[in-house]
Parts: sequence; structure tokens; C-alpha cells
Amino acid sequence: MEVTPLIWGLTIAVIAGLLLFDFFFHVRKAHIPTLREAAIWSAIYVGLAIVFGLFVLWNWGGQYGGEYFAGYITEKALSVDNLFVFLVIMASFKVPREDQQKVLLFGIVFALFARTAFILVGAAAINQFSWVFYLFGAILLYTAVSLLKEDDDEGGEEADNFVIRLAKRFFHTSEHYDGDKLFTVVDGKKMLTPMLLVMVAIGGTDLLFALDSIPAIFGLTQETYIVFGATAFSLMGLRQLYFLIDGLLDRLVFLSYGLAIILAFIGVKLFIHALHENELPFINGGEHVTAIPEVSIAMSLSVILGVLAVTVIASLLSPKGKAESTIKAAKAAADHYLDGTYTHDVDEHERQFGIVVAKQQQIDDLPEKHRPTAQERAELDELFARVHAARGGTATEGGRTRD
Repeated sequence: MEVTPLIWGLTIAVIAGLLLFDFFFHVRKAHIPTLREAAIWSAIYVGLAIVFGLFVLWNWGGQYGGEYFAGYITEKALSVDNLFVFLVIMASFKVPREDQQKVLLFGIVFALFARTAFILVGAAAINQFSWVFYLFGAILLYTAVSLLKEDDDEGGEEADNFVIRLAKRFFHTSEHYDGDKLFTVVDGKKMLTPMLLVMVAIGGTDLLFALDSIPAIFGLTQETYIVFGATAFSLMGLRQLYFLIDGLLDRLVFLSYGLAIILAFIGVKLFIHALHENELPFINGGEHVTAIPEVSIAMSLSVILGVLAVTVIASLLSPKGKAESTIKAAKAAADHYLDGTYTHDVDEHERQFGIVVAKQQQIDDLPEKHRPTAQERAELDELFARVHAARGGTATEGGRTRD
């Protein structure tokens, strides 16, 4: 695949231009995107990704076009999974709703730089050492197993990885945010705000994400230009997607299973490719192993699309998943309503109260076997009572309220 410096330069310029446009026209002034705004811009960025794929298809043919779309879809699915972690981090640090856009954009820019570095290192390693395919395959299989274990372990709602623990240890910050500023003055002393700590946590987490993201895309194509394009366009629009599917994220209860299957599939594909390129002396005497046919890009694309379709549909139709997400969403909305630092936007504050009321009714309407336990119901009723007391109403038994 021959890519001229001009095409490389134009591609990088377009991506940089989109990021600058995003910052100056959407993020610079703190605000909460409306659902319409998030939907329109999410569609625009997906459209741009498709246009880029058609450009690859037109210039270099169906093989490379298929590799791009398979890589883009896989990276986009992994990016959606990453949003869960971003959600936990921002909830843990109590980032005001208005300022979450800036944190997300920083995460996207940092991820783009970090993954570009990984891409360059990965491409150089692949060109020099064919055994790297074995390593990438092992990383993906390990990640697939880890995803299943994480799903089995319920885990807490606190963001807690070693990057965040290090950041908390070495950065001394103020107790409260000062808008979206990174520095503030407290008692005459200049201090860091929690906003910088959040960005460090997001950036560090992006590095961890790259460890499975880059091997996954290299499992579908070894063309550096396609790897870069698929990775970059999968990250574009992630900020808007966050606000668009914020309420839907908890419904995707089987997403980790689907991603585990996809990563395991690509891992096996990498092992097969490694056998075809084999130079390790202890495997087949250092000779290529071609008895097992390689997985075609058409099959890869079919498996990825099929698994994602089944995962999303099963998640949305699952009664248990719906019940769990309803309860979780009710708790989150109640906590947001009671938290005076969550937002200073009156409309957003009212929206959270509306979610609480709606989720109360949905919990009451759940089938008997999917309703919360007696202890959980008591905790929910107590939480709802606090919300309605703050509102000025009175919560009645069963969670229903009359003002």
C-alpha cells in the first residue's frame, strides 16, 4: 500500500483541524450538550469516518477498504467500552457536568498521541520481528479473559487504578473545582485543582487502553496508514457519543462479553498469521506453518459485526439487564440531584429529578423476579425520600411521591 507524504500530511491536517474545531466551537465555553447537539455531531463524525473509508476503498481497493472498516468498527466498540471507565472516573472525582466535555476532549487528544506512538512502535516491531504477532495475540487473549473476569467481579463504583493512586499521591490539589481551571488560589497559595488530577487519571487510563486497542487493530491490518486512520476516526466524536448514550451505557450489560469474543477471535487470527510468518526455531524448525488457512478480512468483518449486533440486541432485550440498569440509573440520578457540585445548570438539575421520578415508576413496574431485594428497596426508598425532601415533596411508601 503506497501512501504519499501529501496524503499523510492532509490526513493529519484534517484530524488536527477537527480537534481544534471541537475545542474552539464546542468545548471552550463550558456547557452541557443537548441530546440533539450530541446526536447531530455524532452522526457527522461517523459520516466522516465512512467517507475516509470510501476514500481508502477508492484509492487502494476492496481489501484495504475492508481492513479499514473492520478496524474502525472494532476500535469504536472498544472506545464505547472505555466510556464506562471514563464515566466511573468522572463520577469518582465529581466532575461538574458542564466541565466533562473538556475532560473528554483532553482524553481523546491524549489517546490519539499515545496510540500514534504505540502504532509507530508496533509497526516498526512487526517489520523487524515476525514473532511480535505471537505477542500481540497473547495480549488480546489475556485481555479477553480479563474482560470476562471483570464482568464476573461486580467491583465498586470508585475509579481506582495505579495511575490514579500515583496522581493522588504526588499532586496536591484544592478540595473544590474552580470552573474548568487547572490552577486556583486558596488562602493566597496557588494550587492545582481536581480538574488536573482528573485529566492525569484519564490520560493514564488511555495508556492502559492502548495496550489492547493497538494489538487488536494490528490483528486486522498491518498497514500503518489504515491503523492510524481507523484509530483516529474511532476517537473522533467520542465526546459527543458519551453525552448521546450516557443513559444507554448501563443497558449494554453484555458488551464486555461481546468484546471478549472479538478480542479472542482477533488474537487467534494473529496466532494463525504468526504461524504463516513463523521464524522461531522451536516451532516447525523455524519454517512457515501454512497448514491452517488465514482468516479473510471478509470473515473478520462478518464476525465483528455479528458479535456486536447480537451483544447490543441481547443487552437491550434482557429483562435482567433492563432491571439492573434501571436501578443503577435511579441511584445515579438521585445522587446527582442531591450533589450540589454536580451541575450549576438549572435545566440539568431538573432533568435529573425527572429521571428519578421516571425510574421510580419503572422500578415499581419491574417483574417480581427482577425487582430489587428488600434491603436494596429500603435503601432506594430512603434515597428517593431524600430527593423529594430536597425538592419539597413527600415520598410515600413504595417510592411514589405526591407534591
